[in-house]
Amino acid sequence: MRLAVVGNPENRRVTLFTAAVRRFGLPAPEVFPWLDVLTAGRVPGPGTVVRVDSPGENAEVDRLLRGASGPAEHGEIVGAAAAFRGLGRALARIRDGGGHQLQDTGDILLMTDKPRCHGFLREAGIPVPEALGPIGGYEALRASGWKRVFVKPAYGSSASGVMAVAFAGRRVTAVTSAELSGGRIYNNLRVRRYDDETSIRAVVDRLAVDGLHVERWYPKASLGDRVLDLRVVVIAGEPRHVVVRTSRTPMTNLHLGNARGDVAAVREAAGEKTWRAAMGTCASVAALFPRSLHIGVDLMFRVGWRDHAVAEVNAFGDLLPGVLVDGRDTYGAQVGAIVGGRAGVPCAI
Repeated sequence: MRLAVVGNPENRRVTLFTAAVRRFGLPAPEVFPWLDVLTAGRVPGPGTVVRVDSPGENAEVDRLLRGASGPAEHGEIVGAAAAFRGLGRALARIRDGGGHQLQDTGDILLMTDKPRCHGFLREAGIPVPEALGPIGGYEALRASGWKRVFVKPAYGSSASGVMAVAFAGRRVTAVTSAELSGGRIYNNLRVRRYDDETSIRAVVDRLAVDGLHVERWYPKASLGDRVLDLRVVVIAGEPRHVVVRTSRTPMTNLHLGNARGDVAAVREAAGEKTWRAAMGTCASVAALFPRSLHIGVDLMFRVGWRDHAVAEVNAFGDLLPGVLVDGRDTYGAQVGAIVGGRAGVPCAI
C-alpha cells in the first residue's frame, strides 16, 4: 500500500507530513488537493493509506464547501453550517474511494460538531464543562441566568467567533477575537473587549445563524499572571505531544499572539497524580475514537489544580511545530505508528 494525503498542497500540514514520511525512507505520499476532491471528485482509491488533513486556510476550498457563489471576505465568519455539510459530502466521497483512512469519516464529523461531541463525551463519562442546550441567540443566552459563559460557534475552529461573556445585572462584557464591522463578523488576530450590549447581541445573534454551543465558564489554572490550558496530541492511543498555551485573556490559542508555556512547570504545579489523571483522560477520549490514528485534545486544569476538563476534541489538531518526543514531531510519530503496525493498516507500507 502507498500513502496518500488529502489536503491543501501549499499548507505546511501537508509539507510537514511529507517530510516525516521521507525521513522514514518511504516514497513521498501522493497529494490529493481538496480542490480536486471538490471539483473533480478525485480521491485516493483502493491500495492507499489515506491521511485526511484540514481543508482550512484556502479561500476557494472554503467557498466550495459552503456552496457559495463567491469567496468570503478575508477573515469573515460566515456559512459555517453550510461548510460543515459540504465537509460531510466531501468526506463521504473520500470514504467511498476505497482507501484505508487513518481517520474515520464519522469521527472527523463528530469532533467537528461541538454540541454533539460535547454530549458524546459527557455520556461517556469524560469530564467536560456544563453546557446549555440549544439556544437561538442573545436573548436566550441572557435568559439562561448563567453569569459567565463561553459562546462557541457550533462548527468553528481556531477560536474563530468564540466569546467569553460575563453578565453582572444589566451590565455585560465580552472578550473575543471576533470583530463586528458593517453588520458582518470577522476573525481578528487581536483579542478585543466589548462592553456595550448592542454589539455583543449583534455578534451572538449573527453567530447563532449557524448554530451555537454555550458552556459554563471553567476557571482555568494559571502560572504567574497567565491562565493556561493544554493541547495534547494522542497518537495510537498514547498521549504524546503536549503544548502549554498561556494567555492574559480567556483565549489561549497561540495564533492570537499568546505564548507557549513550560510543560515541566505545569506538570510540577499540577502534581504527578493530577497530571497522570489528566493524561489518562486524554487516552480515554482517544479510546472513544478507535478508528482514528490521532486526535488533539484541549484540556483545562481548574484553578487550584483540583481537577480537569476537556474543552474540545480536534480532528486536525496535530500541528505542533517543533514539539519533539523521542526525537519525532507529531507527524513522525504517526508515520512510526503506521510502519510499526499500530495504525490498523492492513498491509505493510
